[in-house]
Amino acid sequence: MRLLTLRTSEGTTAVRQDGSTLTEIDGFADVGALLQDPAWEATAAAANGATHALDGADLAAVVPFPGKIICVGHNYRNHIKEMGREIPEHPTLFAKYQESLIGPNDDLALPQESDAVDWEAELAVVIGKKGRRISEAGAADHIAGYSVLNDISMRDYQFRTVQWLQGKTWENSTPFGPALVTKDEFSAGPLMTSAVDGEIQQSTPTGDLVFTPEFLVSYISTIITLNPGDVIATGTPGGVGHAQDPKRYLQEGQVLVTTIEGLGQLTNRVVKEA
Repeated sequence: MRLLTLRTSEGTTAVRQDGSTLTEIDGFADVGALLQDPAWEATAAAANGATHALDGADLAAVVPFPGKIICVGHNYRNHIKEMGREIPEHPTLFAKYQESLIGPNDDLALPQESDAVDWEAELAVVIGKKGRRISEAGAADHIAGYSVLNDISMRDYQFRTVQWLQGKTWENSTPFGPALVTKDEFSAGPLMTSAVDGEIQQSTPTGDLVFTPEFLVSYISTIITLNPGDVIATGTPGGVGHAQDPKRYLQEGQVLVTTIEGLGQLTNRVVKEA
């Protein structure tokens, strides 16, 4: 299944996508709320609420209010190399907050304070079942599905200290969606790309991870309980602007397109924050 969060005149609602049609899943304001239902898969499959056309739909971040957004740094070998780092022995983890999230077609806020706004295409894992100390072998049972995320990074703030948080969670900076694609329809492997004004910047299969989604679910759940709707952003491949010579960063008016085959596409115009 493909599950999305649709903005309507009455607020947001979780919907199921069937081809070019979106069907409301009554009683659930967004996909994150739907995932709180232990029978969410059956509930979504049986939904027969009001319908909407996918074309022109106003989509929110697929999970607008996750309890946790845990991000992984240095998880693609080509990105590790371009940033001059060593292959890590353990995952590099940091956090984002829900205020950073925007919809798949929303404007991306270019803050007044940063002149080094960079792109980072990522495969996002969405948790569907609560767990602590989940085994790697059992991790797939806790994954609801996958989505597309771009971990927009304010590099000047990120590298002010050895802690990255301040460069990673600016408001209205992280497109996420368009859909949660359930794990029976997707597994890591297909090509992920990012493009700025039509010029490809990143192009790497999502299977080229140092640490797999299953390993990350197990590792992170050793530290903290993972709950339905939590998000793990699994890292970005090579091709970021900061590693280019000369360095390249997003500019006002540019359009950033992030795509993962089988999951969908984010299309975000860069707009100067008021």
